[in-house]
Amino acid sequence: MPTVSSITAEEFAARMATLGPFEPGPLLAAAVSGGADSMALALLADTWARARDGSLLALVVDHGLREDSDAEAALTIQRLAARGIAARMLRLDGLNHGPALAERARAARYAALRAACTGHGILHLLLGHHAADQAETVLMRRDSNSGPAGLAAMPALAEQSGLRLLRPLLGVPPVRLRATLGEAGLAWVEDPSNHDQRALRARLRAGLNDPDGTGPAVVALCEGARAAGEARATHEAAIAGTLAGRAAIHPEGFALLSPGPVEPAALAALIQTIGGAAFPPPSASVAALAAAPQPATLGGVRVLWAGRLGDALLLVREAASMGPPVEARPGALWDGRFRLQAQASPPDGTTIGALGADAAGLRRWSPLPSAVLQTLPALRCANSLVAVPHLLYPDPATCIAVPVVFNPRRPVAGAPFLPDREPGMNMG
Repeated sequence: MPTVSSITAEEFAARMATLGPFEPGPLLAAAVSGGADSMALALLADTWARARDGSLLALVVDHGLREDSDAEAALTIQRLAARGIAARMLRLDGLNHGPALAERARAARYAALRAACTGHGILHLLLGHHAADQAETVLMRRDSNSGPAGLAAMPALAEQSGLRLLRPLLGVPPVRLRATLGEAGLAWVEDPSNHDQRALRARLRAGLNDPDGTGPAVVALCEGARAAGEARATHEAAIAGTLAGRAAIHPEGFALLSPGPVEPAALAALIQTIGGAAFPPPSASVAALAAAPQPATLGGVRVLWAGRLGDALLLVREAASMGPPVEARPGALWDGRFRLQAQASPPDGTTIGALGADAAGLRRWSPLPSAVLQTLPALRCANSLVAVPHLLYPDPATCIAVPVVFNPRRPVAGAPFLPDREPGMNMG
C-alpha cells in the first residue's frame, strides 16, 4: 500500500492561490469543529497566513447537542493555543433534537460564524470540507432529484455579501488530512454523531465504505461534481452577461428590465434578488414569464410596465409579501433585502420595516412610483416615522446616522460558482 503523504505548505499555498486575490496581511477565519479535517485546515491556514503577515482566527462552534460538547470545544481551543493559533468559542443556544436537526444546526452555525467574522472584520471564512464530503454531497443531491446546478455540489469559493466562503481542501482525500496532523503531532476529536445512522450523510458515508476517501466511487463523484461545476460557472457567467446588457438594479431595491424574451435563469436570478429570497422561484413559472414577459406577480415580486421610468419592465417587491419590522440594530437585515449598516446609531426602540401607507405623504420627496415607495425601508420609533434613508427624509443628517443599503441575500450576478480546480486527487 502506498505511503500517504501529508499536505505541504507549498501545496496548500497553491490551493489558496486559486481562491484569491487576498489583501496584504490577510485576515482569515476557519470553522473548527475539533475533528481531523478542520484541525488540519487550521494548522495549514495559520502557516499560510503568518507567511503573508496575516493572521488566522479559529472559530470553534459548540452546538450544545451532546453532554460533553463543551469540554470537547474547550479541549480544541487548548490544542490550538498550544500551536499559537488564536481561537474563539461560539456557543449555540436553542438547538434541540428533533425534525430537520441537521438543517437547523447548519443555519445556526453559519449565522454564528458570519456574525463572528463581521465582528472581527474578517472577509475570508475557511471551511474544512474535503473530497469525501463532496462525494456525499453529490449523493445527497442525486437523492433529492437535484438539477445539473445542484450536482455541482459545494463550490471551492462562494462569494456572499461581506463574506467569502473558501474550501481549499475540497479535492483532498481525508486520509491526507489525518496524515498532516500525524506528522505535526496534533490530536483531534472524534465526533460520534458522524457515525449516527439516523443522519442521511452518515448513512451515505457508510454506504461508500471509504474512510480514506481515495476509492473509485469518491473519485468519480468528485470528478462529476467538478465537471458540473465548470458547466454551472459557464452558465452563470452567461447569465451575468445577459443581465449586464438587459437589466439595471437600483439602490431603492427595484430593477428595470428591457422588453422582450429573456433567459429564464436570468429572470429567476433577478426575481430572487429583488424579492430578497433565499431560493429562486419555481422554474416552470419563470419559464412561461421569461418567454413572454408581461405584468405578473411571482416569487414575492411584482412585474409591471415601468411607465414614466422608461420603456422597460419594472420588477419591485410585492408589498403584501414583505416581512414584518425588525429591531433596528446595526447589521440588521429586513425582508431579506435591506441591511442597516454597522456604523448606524438609531435611537433605542427603533425598528426597520416597510414605508407602506406612509408613502402617500412623501411622494413629493421622490419621482419614484408608489409601487416602489411603499417597499422602501423606513425607521420608526414609538410608531412615529424617524427616517426614510433612500428619500433623505426628514433630512440628510438624520439619514446619515441610520444608513440602510440594498443588500439582498443573493446578489443577482455575484462571483460565478467556482468549482474545485484541482485536476485530480493526489495520494502521494
